[in-house]
Amino acid sequence: MKNKKGSRGTRNRMLRLSTMLSRFDMSVGNIARRHNVRARYDNRVARYNDALANVTDKVLYARNREIPINKLRVRFFLRRYECLSISKAVARTMATQKVNDAEFVITTEKVFARCIDADLHWYAKLFKTCLGDCPAAFAGLTRLWLRNMRFDEPDILNTCKRLESLRLTCCDAGVRLVLQVEHPQLVELAIDSGKFGTVVLNCLPKLQHLSYTNWSYQDPLCFESVPQLSKLSLAKMGIRSTKNLEFSQFLADVPSITTLHLDFLSEKIWVLPEHPTLLAPVLGKLQIAKLVNLPEGCDIAWTMFILEAIVTDENFPREHGYCEKANVQWQPCTFDFKHKNLVQLTIYGFQPELNFVQYVRRVMEAAVNLREISLHDREVCGDCRDLDPKIKNKVCPSRYPRTCVEDMLRAEITRELGMASTALIHFRS
Repeated sequence: MKNKKGSRGTRNRMLRLSTMLSRFDMSVGNIARRHNVRARYDNRVARYNDALANVTDKVLYARNREIPINKLRVRFFLRRYECLSISKAVARTMATQKVNDAEFVITTEKVFARCIDADLHWYAKLFKTCLGDCPAAFAGLTRLWLRNMRFDEPDILNTCKRLESLRLTCCDAGVRLVLQVEHPQLVELAIDSGKFGTVVLNCLPKLQHLSYTNWSYQDPLCFESVPQLSKLSLAKMGIRSTKNLEFSQFLADVPSITTLHLDFLSEKIWVLPEHPTLLAPVLGKLQIAKLVNLPEGCDIAWTMFILEAIVTDENFPREHGYCEKANVQWQPCTFDFKHKNLVQLTIYGFQPELNFVQYVRRVMEAAVNLREISLHDREVCGDCRDLDPKIKNKVCPSRYPRTCVEDMLRAEITRELGMASTALIHFRS
């Protein structure tokens, strides 16, 4: 009897504890994928959405209303009637409780690869219906992630007045058509594989972070009014026709970029190295630069143009050039170039090759106040990550000195860099 009472008491305490939670993350997406839900007509999708709606309603209704909800994230499939149930449950919670951060992640039953134009129009129409069925829930959202839709009108931003973060994956406004973006509260905008002709950022007074992956056409972005934009992330698998971005023009209307992330995803380098006198107005306040997927085996000294852009000496001669191939041809503006602000250099994909060693040495010579160099091995793709180590070494061989047994190689690299000790260099295995 004592054991039974003890178990009952434990359950009661756990139930009381669940009513005091302040963070909720509810999702049906992973369950559906495990059951291989693929077609719009599969009634299992409706059952998953129904179950999620019931759980969402009961959990949010039973909780202690004196404790604010710090984060509420709900992920569900785009279907009208179940969406309405979920939206109403969230709207009731917003009306009776304080919700600091609320997010909808809305996914479609068809993946983008199987969608035709009619599907994209249908999903956008269905989303617009859901938006109209329960505008109160969407009006209280701070974050929204949508997939696989073709929009005719910007109803999202008109309804979601609290929205701070918007992510659009495989969405467009019609192939090659322009997307106009205006919102007084939006802080973060992420676009993944958008087929917009251009995304025009008209009036975004609070936008700080912008990410665009795999744009389809020549001019991905137009910056009209983004006074607080400081973090820019661009990723693109370049092809021969991909236009080189000239940052002096591309970012001419952006007051202050402090963080720049460029992911090239292929052999094509789609950024044009420019003279520092041209780049200083747009990259002069840069603090963090991250360049990912640079082509292996090619000269990477051209990336120094980013450091040089922060130096505004107008006497630097114009000696830059470029090539559309992976191996960008570039000459430094001056051989005695010095940079006083860079304190840390991090390289992912380091290999003990002359190309990398010469590059690190060059940065060390230029960055007179450098305090730390972190060298990481190349990242292994998801298909190879779980392979047996012996097989992995054959599939994706790496000469990175990972273990203490390879201390001699680490010491040799240190000597090649002209250093007496490894105090500055860290091999991050």
